[in-house]
Amino acid sequence: MAATLSPGSLRDSRADEFRTPPISVVQPDWRAAVNQLRAETARLAASAERFTFMAGRRFRRPDQQPSPAWRQLNAITSDIFPGINRSPVPVLLPFDTAKFVTERTAATPPNSSLTNYQAGFQPASMFDAGPAGYDAVFTLQPGDGESLPRRVYAKPVQVQITGSLLLYDIDDPRGGQGAPVKSLASQYPDLRRVIREGFVRYAFTRFGVPYVVFIHCLDSAPRKKRLACREASAVAEHFLQALRVTGGMPAASRPNIVSERAERPIAASPDFTYRRSGEIIANSGYKSQPGHRDNTVYAQIRFPLADAPAYANSQSFMNWGDCYHTGRAGWRPVKGDHYRCKRNDKPLVFDESAKENYSYPWQDNFCETRDFEVGQCANGYGHQGQDIRPPSCSMKNDGADRCLPGLFAAVAVRDGTIIRGAKQQAVHLVINTRNEHIRFRYMHMNPVHLDADHVLHGRRVAEGEKIGMVANFQDYVGGTTSHLHFDVQVFTRDGWLWVNPYVTLISAYERLIGGHGREYTPPSPDKPAIAHAEPAESKAADAVSR
Repeated sequence: MAATLSPGSLRDSRADEFRTPPISVVQPDWRAAVNQLRAETARLAASAERFTFMAGRRFRRPDQQPSPAWRQLNAITSDIFPGINRSPVPVLLPFDTAKFVTERTAATPPNSSLTNYQAGFQPASMFDAGPAGYDAVFTLQPGDGESLPRRVYAKPVQVQITGSLLLYDIDDPRGGQGAPVKSLASQYPDLRRVIREGFVRYAFTRFGVPYVVFIHCLDSAPRKKRLACREASAVAEHFLQALRVTGGMPAASRPNIVSERAERPIAASPDFTYRRSGEIIANSGYKSQPGHRDNTVYAQIRFPLADAPAYANSQSFMNWGDCYHTGRAGWRPVKGDHYRCKRNDKPLVFDESAKENYSYPWQDNFCETRDFEVGQCANGYGHQGQDIRPPSCSMKNDGADRCLPGLFAAVAVRDGTIIRGAKQQAVHLVINTRNEHIRFRYMHMNPVHLDADHVLHGRRVAEGEKIGMVANFQDYVGGTTSHLHFDVQVFTRDGWLWVNPYVTLISAYERLIGGHGREYTPPSPDKPAIAHAEPAESKAADAVSR
């Protein structure tokens, strides 16, 4: 049974308002896109004959079709990139339409391999276009790609590109940085290269539209099993050199999207409580950095776990946590014995089912110590997302101190498209609607099961559809505690950047349980400690001290 909360320990969260994000809407220059298409197709006579350009025609509205050539282009490329005409921005892809058309109209049989028209890149692993723009994933196999230097990395390189009509206006301390790329300056005058948040990114503007080409990499010396950013850069620049206008369709212009108060249930939840955004466990931040307070609900989503209750808190700095390799004190190999992270005096136990792990209030851990770059955190490193424990912890009857994985479903938070290659640990879900261009990432589900369930590039999923099961996979089974890591990326002029998902999750959870939560305020030293709600199935260790 839930314990009673002491008076004055909670305050109505309406005093700390949740808001939606402001989003800028760009206006593409379709006339410039048509001019580029004309130049690209004119270099081969057979290709030029396939397109009709109406020279000198003026258009009163930017949403009017600028040329019959554009519909002709979509008709050619839509068989290869389904739905390309849904993009409201010109689609740039490493696809040589002029060569493709010329070879298919020639007397000799065309080359059947798409890599012949894609600068050596394999057929798109994923292409998704919608009202906000488009996203695509291409792969370059080892040894493919003309004039590319030999590389140490022995696996295929995955390249992603996004072009977006929508730009999320976030406070970005490192925004707009990056170095020019001299070798591509004539093709992309404003191109910026930056290694950021675990990716090498190439950001540029074309036709008034922001585009970003990016590859996940490690900023270190080349290795066979880890892609170094210096080797990734060569692939990305080869990709950029191959970009051509491939399709899209003008749409009516739209106003910018203003920030508004986020909708929340009116009725109060009897037990759901949460600490405020940015309030991380004491001294758990990278180099003692504080949390990043952000009261933005970045999207109205379905909660990512199928069922309530759920508990958002820390995996590394709570019971059974490893303190993220920052040192533990007081450990003895006896279950139930206390230990603590050397960074603070919080008493912990080696029992994953401990009561505090499965209790309210929730706690933010976006800027908790990790080796991952996060531009929103004070020292530039953090966790990138939020850890969420499932409704309860069931354990084996053999004295083990670990929760059984695979008992609770993780579900799609919105209708969207999966980005995930075989054997990869992370599942990305990209949402592309009239008012949103946003990505969500799920981690720690078992890749073997994800592969078997075909949770792979390009799969469309519906809101609430099962994606996988909450597990403890981190490089291997049992590599972490049983939980779901969930994070949010929004599109900016620097590409996809991580933002704090905590308040977005609070809002989603409130809708799931049908009740408005309350913000928890720690008691002052002269007041008694607050009792927290305890789930019926919790197997609390008696040694846990509050």
